[in-house]
Amino acid sequence: MKGGLAGSYVYRTEKDRANYIKEVYETIVTRDLVQKYHLTDITVLQQLGEFLMDNVSNLTSPNKVSSILSDNKVATSHMTVGKYIKYLCNAFVFYDIKRYDIRGKKYLESLDKFYLCDTGIRYAVLGSRNMDYGRIYENIVCMELLRRGFDVYVGKLYQKEIDFVAQSGSEKIYVQVSDNISNEDTFKREAAPLLSIRDAYPKKVIARTKHPKYTYEGIEVCDIAEWLLDK
Repeated sequence: MKGGLAGSYVYRTEKDRANYIKEVYETIVTRDLVQKYHLTDITVLQQLGEFLMDNVSNLTSPNKVSSILSDNKVATSHMTVGKYIKYLCNAFVFYDIKRYDIRGKKYLESLDKFYLCDTGIRYAVLGSRNMDYGRIYENIVCMELLRRGFDVYVGKLYQKEIDFVAQSGSEKIYVQVSDNISNEDTFKREAAPLLSIRDAYPKKVIARTKHPKYTYEGIEVCDIAEWLLDK
């Protein structure tokens, strides 16, 4: 929940830390977006940012977002939403992760996923409502893969989805992310998309296992904390 913004760690209380992070976010939005692009509809921008924070790792499109905002009495259009999403990504607040058809070897045009640059911003702005550690872990893994220099996209194979396909030159990794895989059915559900991939590139399930990594049918299963510390 604390995130990784270095300046926040000088504060002694969670409230002060959250206020600092929220101020950083609002400054970025005001300085880098409203002023730079001369935006007039600030309410749409604020509501859009909060929606994307609350829906990290969910498939999203401008049409879907504009429809939801309109239902909540925030009038806008899919074109405005599309532009504002682009501005938020240009400011590196969110990262747009495309979907890729592994079998057809082509990018899919509709429904991307958006990940927040720092999960501390989500908690500072939205609080701890709708806690979903699985999606937050997914956000953390995505940011770390990007930090390590990988190109990242969401994999689609037939009707199955692979959370991340990460590639850097000739290196490629398939990754599934989960919160708790102690339940056998949950683990098998996470492993199934990876087992359906027939090439020989490494495959990983990253979760909060709290025990050393092991291998299951060629898939490396590792604890997220250990993976983040692995150089």
